[in-house]
Amino acid sequence: MSIELALEVIEKMLLTAILVASPVLGVALIVGLLVSVIQVVTQVQEMTLTFVPKMIAIVAVLFLMGAWMLGMFTEFTIEMFRVAFAHGS
Repeated sequence: MSIELALEVIEKMLLTAILVASPVLGVALIVGLLVSVIQVVTQVQEMTLTFVPKMIAIVAVLFLMGAWMLGMFTEFTIEMFRVAFAHGS
């Protein structure tokens, strides 16, 4: 495997990981910020309060976007097999 091919594979892998992880991480960030603002306004300083809303939001994102995420992983895997067989590795 050439250096250029290895760099291309790593680039595709990192891009796929970022695209698949970003919806879950984004929703967790937004929900965490909203709950933190609500805690500041109401002066409720319970550390475990953010856990349940984040988990509910993450499950909802996985339910809504799970098929798309699985499709991205499947496309990446097929492309990697295609590259591996094309270059005889």
